[in-house]
Amino acid sequence: NAGTEADVYISVCGERGDTGSRQLLRSQKPKKFLKGQTDIFAVEAVHLGHLYKIVIGHNGLGSGNGWFLDKVVIKDPITDLDYTFLCHRWLDQGQDDGNIARELTVTDASTFPGRQELELKREETWAAEKWKFQKGNTLQFYNRLTRGFICLSPDSSVDALGDKKNKYGKVFFMWMYA
Repeated sequence: NAGTEADVYISVCGERGDTGSRQLLRSQKPKKFLKGQTDIFAVEAVHLGHLYKIVIGHNGLGSGNGWFLDKVVIKDPITDLDYTFLCHRWLDQGQDDGNIARELTVTDASTFPGRQELELKREETWAAEKWKFQKGNTLQFYNRLTRGFICLSPDSSVDALGDKKNKYGKVFFMWMYA
């Protein structure tokens, strides 16, 4: 009972936009969405650039509409890249968390160059900033809205008044804007 007879829809998102919701109508198999089966669909759309997310789900109609989705692989015919979106969850109102739609992000960072750059910047930033989080340091965040400080101490306590001088010594200010 891992297949579905419900109508399945997908929306593909890329750096240049999205496809909007598209029903997956004609599989290359005579009967679509059966347990253990791989279905192949052609979806016509403008070129979206590098893909980063899909939303896939079904309408919940029909007997035994619950569906266990392993993964979705999208092959871009222009760039010849494959984008893999892992799910390995139920889309079923009576299973898992009860959702019949899932938002999935691309799992292979190499297919989305912007993601690699973002990860590199994150690692560089963490390397430059992690010393602030060493044992014994206290962080103070300035809240521009309240014009006050929030102090995070090494003992995991939080002081919403954020005394500028405290017994823990080093104090670092991180400006947060809303």
